[in-house]
Amino acid sequence: MTAPPPGYPAVDGLAVGLEGGVLRLRLDRPAKRNAVSEAMMIGLVDALEAAATDEAVRVVLLEGAGEHFCAGADVVARNADPDARPRTGSIQRRLPVQAHRLLPLVCGVQVPVVCKVRGWAAGIGFQLALAADFTVAARDARFWEPFARRGFTPDSGATWLLPRRVGDVRARELLLLGRELSGEEAVEWGAIHAAVDAAELDGAVDALVAQLAQGPTVALGLTKWLLHHGAGVPLDQHLAHEAFALELSSRTADFREGMAAFVERRAPRFEGR
Repeated sequence: MTAPPPGYPAVDGLAVGLEGGVLRLRLDRPAKRNAVSEAMMIGLVDALEAAATDEAVRVVLLEGAGEHFCAGADVVARNADPDARPRTGSIQRRLPVQAHRLLPLVCGVQVPVVCKVRGWAAGIGFQLALAADFTVAARDARFWEPFARRGFTPDSGATWLLPRRVGDVRARELLLLGRELSGEEAVEWGAIHAAVDAAELDGAVDALVAQLAQGPTVALGLTKWLLHHGAGVPLDQHLAHEAFALELSSRTADFREGMAAFVERRAPRFEGR
């Protein structure tokens, strides 16, 4: 990927490309195992906010350059210079506009988000994999929450996402004991969608991304919205949300195409409209 498309940020350490309905967000600091800097965090937020209203985007792909997806936030760089360390209270001021803004965007943007993981996915890297709609990893990938071993508490939604994905008991093992998971184990625990041989990872993700990019984008986005918000509302309110989503999706060109394809006994040709 070269220069980002119009309307998307140019950020050191983050490569952005848009082609064929696929917005590719590549963490691009391979020498640092793609540890996320503050500039990269803000760039990811800006890119997802732009994608939310970009009619050309039909799926988002999160990936890492080189041998690893993401080693977490770049805490070392932030504290490297003792004379330039932030003043007390900086974390609780910073997180709401950075990591704690990023994860809700991954969950809430109304296009599918796919995450490709090879090597390490630690800290916020793990959280991005949990928040994505589909995460496909190499079988030998490593998922890890480093917080307990480093002496501080989890962030970026770890204590919210993990119990919902793997259950409370397993979440405690990951967060309190620092248990590492391989890609295969992450599938078995329900943390991610699939694990494949490392040599097959690119092909498997490309096939999934292509399928989603050719899907009924409005209906997929509204279904994602229903799934994300459903657990937090009473049944009667959720049913009202379903009626609202059905009203919108049934007025799309893709709905008409889907019905025509059904009648004509052929595969639908969705255009994301």
